This record gives sequence, C-alpha cells and structure tokens, in this order.
Amino acid sequence: MGCAWAEPALQSSTTLVTSPRGESARQRPVFLEADSLSIRPDLDALAEGKVELRRAGTDLQADRARYDTPKDQVRATGSVVIRRDGNVYKGPVLELQLQRFEGFFLQPEFELGQFGSGGRAERLDFIDATRSVATRAIYSSCPRDGSADPDWLLQADKVTIDSEAQEGRAEGAVLRFLGTPILALPVLTFPLSDARKSGWLPPSIDLDSRSGFMVGMPYYWNIAPNRDATITPTVRTRRGFGAEAEFRYLEPADAGRVVVDLMPSDQIAGRTRHAWLAEHAGSGWGLRYSANVLRVSDDDYWKDFPHSVPRTTPRLLPADLKLDRELDTWIGPGLLYARIQQWQVLQTTDLGTAIVSPYQRSPQLGLRVTPKAGAGWQASIETEVNRFTRPDASASAALPTGWRLHALGQISRAWTAPGWWLTPKLAFNAASYALDQSADGLRSNPGRVVPTLSVDAGMVFERNVRWFGQDRRQTLEPRLLYVNTPYRNQLSLPNFDSAERDFNLISLFSENAFTGVDRVSDSHQLTLGVSSRLFDAATGTQTLRLALGQRVLFRDQRITSDGVPSTQKLSDVLLEGSTGLIPAWQLDAAMQYNPDSRRVVRSILNARYAPAPFHSISAGYNFSRGSSEQVQVGWQWPVYRGDAKPVGAASGCGGTLFGVGRINYSLRDSRITDSILGLEYDARCWVGRVVAQRLSTGPSEATTRLSIQIEFVGLSRLAAGFNSANVLKDNVPGYQLLRDTRHPSNTGADFDDRP
Repeated sequence: MGCAWAEPALQSSTTLVTSPRGESARQRPVFLEADSLSIRPDLDALAEGKVELRRAGTDLQADRARYDTPKDQVRATGSVVIRRDGNVYKGPVLELQLQRFEGFFLQPEFELGQFGSGGRAERLDFIDATRSVATRAIYSSCPRDGSADPDWLLQADKVTIDSEAQEGRAEGAVLRFLGTPILALPVLTFPLSDARKSGWLPPSIDLDSRSGFMVGMPYYWNIAPNRDATITPTVRTRRGFGAEAEFRYLEPADAGRVVVDLMPSDQIAGRTRHAWLAEHAGSGWGLRYSANVLRVSDDDYWKDFPHSVPRTTPRLLPADLKLDRELDTWIGPGLLYARIQQWQVLQTTDLGTAIVSPYQRSPQLGLRVTPKAGAGWQASIETEVNRFTRPDASASAALPTGWRLHALGQISRAWTAPGWWLTPKLAFNAASYALDQSADGLRSNPGRVVPTLSVDAGMVFERNVRWFGQDRRQTLEPRLLYVNTPYRNQLSLPNFDSAERDFNLISLFSENAFTGVDRVSDSHQLTLGVSSRLFDAATGTQTLRLALGQRVLFRDQRITSDGVPSTQKLSDVLLEGSTGLIPAWQLDAAMQYNPDSRRVVRSILNARYAPAPFHSISAGYNFSRGSSEQVQVGWQWPVYRGDAKPVGAASGCGGTLFGVGRINYSLRDSRITDSILGLEYDARCWVGRVVAQRLSTGPSEATTRLSIQIEFVGLSRLAAGFNSANVLKDNVPGYQLLRDTRHPSNTGADFDDRP
C-alpha cells in the first residue's frame, strides 16, 4: 500500500472481467481435509482437528467445521481463517454459503490484500463475493499487529466494503489520529484504492502573514469517468469566508477545466474578491481550438492570494483564444489561424515596481504555407494581419496602437552527406503599418522590406575512446553561420512584439538578433562554434557535452535595442558544458566572456547530487554583471529513519522524516528573495507535511505562508485546493513525490498538470 496521495486521473477502461457464477460455480468440487472426518453422502460432512476446506477461489481453515451438502453451506468454529481473492478473515465463528459467498463472521479480523487495509469488527456479514458489511468496526490501512492501535483508524457503527466498486461507506463514523478524534460524521464514504471517489478530502491548514489562519475543507465529486469537480469551502481569520470550485472534463476531442475562487466580503479590503480561470483545448470540424483565460478582481490579488495566479508571471494575466485549420493550397500544405490575445496587468502604486504592459492582439489572422519544391529545395511563406492595442490608457505617439500587415518568406537548399551539411538560405521580412497615432513629422503608414542571405554549414567527426574503464564514442562538431542583412532604417517604425534575444548558443546561431517581426538586425557577420559530446558506447547515453561559440562582425550593427550602434568586432565568447560522468552527479555550467574588457559578463553553475530516489541536493550560482548575483540551494533528503525498510516500501511502520526546501539568496542585495522550507513524515500509512514559504512581493515586502497537510492512506489520497506537495514539486529542483515508486502500475495521467 502506498503512503501518499495522488491527484485523481480521468481514465477509461476497455475490458471487463467476470467470475464464474450460477451452475458452473456450483459444480466446482469441494476438498475437505481434517484429522477426523464423518461423512453422510449427499447430506453433510463433519470435520474436526486441523480442518481445511478448499473450493476454487476459497480456502478455509478451522478447528471444527460442518459442511451441509444440499445447502452448499459450511459452519466453522475455533480458529477460523478464510482466504479469498487475496483477502483474509480470521475469527471464532463462521457461517457461509460457499457458492454465493453469503453468510456472517463473528468477531473477525480482516485484511483486504488488494487494498492493503483492514480492521476488526463485532460481526461481518458477507453479502456476496465483493460486498460485506462490518458492524461496530475499526478500519485502517496501518499495520494491525495487535500491540497497539493503528496511527489512524476509522471507528464506525457500520462499514460497508464494496471491492468491485473499490469504495467504502461508514455510518456513525469517527476518525481518530494518534488516539485523538479529529472528525465525526454521520456518513462518510471513502475510496479503497486510488480510484476516484466522491467524498470529503483531508483539510488543508495554512497560516498566511496577509490573511491569517486558513482552513479549507475540500469535497471531491466524481461526476463521471471523464468529469469531476472539487469544491473547497474556506475560512480565513482575517478576511472571512470564501470558496474555491474546480470543474474538469475530458471528452474524446475536448479537454479543459474551469476554476472559480470567490470571497464575497473581504474584511480587510472591504469588498468582494474573486478570480476565475478557464482552460480548454479541443478539435472538431477540421479545426483545432484552445482557450486560456485568467482574471482577478483587483491589482493586489496576486499578493493576497498567490495560489490563484501563475508563479512565473503573477502580475500579467492572459486571455488567449486560438483557432487554426490545416488546408491544402495549390502551392502546398498550409495552416490558417486566428488568435485574440489580451492581458490584465496588475499594477502597483509604487512607480519603481510598475511594469509596462505588453501589446494585445485583437485580432491576429494569418496564413502559413509550405510550397512544394523539388530537388532538395525547401520554402515557406507566412502572411499575417494584426490589430495591436494596449490593455491600459498608455497609448501615445511613443507607444502607438494600430494595424500591421507583414509577410515572412524563405527558400533554402540543403546539401547533406554523412559527416557534413551545407544550407544556403534567402529570406525576407516585409511589414506595413497603419497607426492610430504618430509623432510629429513621421508617417502614419510606414513600411519596409528587409532581405537576409545566410549560409549554415557544419561537420561531424566521431571516434571511439575509452574513459574511466568504459568504451565511449566522442564527437567533434564544428559549425559556422554566415549572415548578411542590409541596413534598413527602423527608427520611425513602432515596436509591437520585438525584443532582443537572450545571448546564448542558440541565439548565437540565429539570423536575427531580435524576436518578433518589427525589428530586423542589420548584419554582416560570421558565427563560429564547435562542440564535442561523449556517449556511452553501449547505451548511447550522453555523458559529457562541451560547446564554444563566438561571432565576428564585419561591420557595425546599427539596429540595436537601445538605438546605440554596436561597434564590437568580436562578440562575447560563450562556453557551455554539462556532464553526468560522475555517478549520481549532474553538473551544468555556462559562461559569457567579453574579450575587450577581459571580464566575465555572465556565468551560470548548477550541480545536483542524487544518489538514490528521494535523495537530492542541488546548488546553483547565477551571475550577471551589473544586474544580479544569486545563489540557490535545494534539497530533499531523509533526516530520520524509524526502521531499516527502504523508502517506498509497501508495508511496515516506523516512518521516515524528510527535509525538503529551496532558498534563493541575492548576493547583490544581501537578502533572501524566495524560500521554501518543509518537513515530510512518511509513516507508510499516513503522510504529514509542514511547508513554510516566503515569497517576495516587492523590494521591501514579502508574504510568508505556513501550510500543514495530512494524508491518510486507504481513506483518502486525493488533494485539492491549497496543496503544499504541489508547491514543493514546482519549486524544489529534483523533488519527488513520496508516492512515485510505490504505485508503479498506476500509469494514468491527468490531462492537466495539477496534483
């Protein structure tokens, strides 16, 4: 039995399995062995002393048993043990109709082998082979050796077990944890396995520096095999009552989810607060379509409720609608597409932290075609019309709005052979604008056409080597890229979607120094690079990679992001490397070096040590001259082990305590920017988790949050709402859910990425 929870996965089953019933089951023979047997043919049989009765699928042992042949019924007394379908029942008195598996057991102890749970009861009534009812029962997934009560147990007047439906129902239920009652309900339903089941989930407990003490009690509703919903009522001591609801669906051609977070009356803000998210992806009628919309009620929402906004861009919320259709044109296959992209920008009153909102596209219409070209020639053309607007009132001559019609095209011919390639390419970028505003003396309908000629070439050399006593294959891969793009004055043109590329080995081998369409760098340059890789000769696994690159400019580059021409003849040198040669270690490094100043401009160094599952320590150093210098440390490591069983064992208690966390420290500002610290205790039959998170929301302010979560294996493994394990998975490098190795057969996956 696993010891942690997992998000319910929407899955389908294509097979049905049935067991023999009716006359075929009745005709199965009964085998009876004992020290003493007294048989009356066609009437009954009395067995005493080490009795064992066997019928296909059922095995019974007892001190004394009487089998009634006409009724196909057995009554057993003494130390009675019965096994069926991996389940074991023990007690003093049993009466059972074998074919229907109908009867009762007095004062039994039971083990549900399929689910790794069990308990004891005053009486257990078998309804059939898959259903039973335990009266005045105790149920748990913790080991039940009789030495003490399990860590957690469900005490109920009546517990109904349905193995076929993989669910349980407790009436008059009291949940006890470490001897303390923590929940009492008149009726409680729960899943016996990882199968999705409607019912209340374990509560989430948070302590937030902005909202106070928070308790969320999620209810999971298994609507259908391909639909579910989670509703989480919450109470925050400083803000009041609220609720979060999530609905998910998975249709043959459509999938998505809708999330609504509502607080009717925030006692601190004095108003209603809300957020909603809609995600959808699907296809039909030859079309593909998708939607991603996130909206919140106010600018401070990302600070007060960080779980409702994306971690990467918490102040820039999208509304993105896409539609496309593949088609055949007379010149070749194509793609017709449409898009609307808008933003909600969460601004602050501090001018130092205000952000410039990006442009919106409303709409974007385009056609992309790949013309059919023979003899090794390849071509593509794209034409697109956009209406650019701003999400706020910042439109001006400096930030104009308007229309853009552009066309991008290219044609290339690749010559390839084993060990080398050569690809010349001719491309163009044409754009025409119709602006709503324009500065004095500038046209409101500017345009330009920029051609580009490039030649990309490279070689691959290989040799067999022997390193560290193992056979390896090493490559040497030189590459060069020549680019010639003439200068076109673009100062009078708006910049709707272009930005300078990050300087790395990928952008080094690109024809344009800018992303988007509005800016095209003038270039007369040659990029030189070389890389070498090392592979394991037996498995083909890459164990080492080194790469070096630099660009040579034959003339000054006049089109730059700041408008100042670049006169540097030799670009910065880029050096990258990664290796996994040392067992359990992964090392990655990158450096940008300026040959004129003879100084390192930027460097990145990451190391990770992971000798075993759930054992991971990582460290990183990021340096950017004049901008930032940060150190990051992350870890997941056992700090206490209560027994000798390995992490991930299916049974046995004693528990393992894990330390987990991540710290980001700014050397330039001499402060911790973000941090997560947590403890996870895996007791095999329950998991406890305490996580503290500190999130910077400004130069001198931060939000601190403490989350407590307990999962009872065999009662509920599902989580929703405020999920501390999700925070760890998304933020701690190398973090593994404790449950990962415990259910290797569970291959179902969510259509979204929410655990």
